[in-house]
Amino acid sequence: MKVYITDKKLKTALEDEAICRKRYGAEMAKKLAVRMAEFTAAKSLLDFWPPKSKPERCHELEADQAGIFSVDLKHPYRLLFKPIEDPSEMPHNDERQRWSRIESIEILYVKDTHG
Repeated sequence: MKVYITDKKLKTALEDEAICRKRYGAEMAKKLAVRMAEFTAAKSLLDFWPPKSKPERCHELEADQAGIFSVDLKHPYRLLFKPIEDPSEMPHNDERQRWSRIESIEILYVKDTHG
């Protein structure tokens, strides 16, 4: 997949291992590096199917955060991202097919979504 990061601080942290370790700690930096490698190696989000399966537990958030996806990092933190593709052009009745069409994402945040 193509991965975009528009937030400059987040982009710097995710692209520079030393900055990432300083900002998030060594264990979290390792998890972030693994997730970023998984994203760039994937053809589409379908590579993370089925939803909520380990180890990534990739899934779409609900309610006011619908359209944003989450993958596990070090508990309780998650890496949040959204598809670049236009959601209006994706099938809404077939989630698996929708995931297969997501071939580029924008990384949004590293955060605790439960707090």
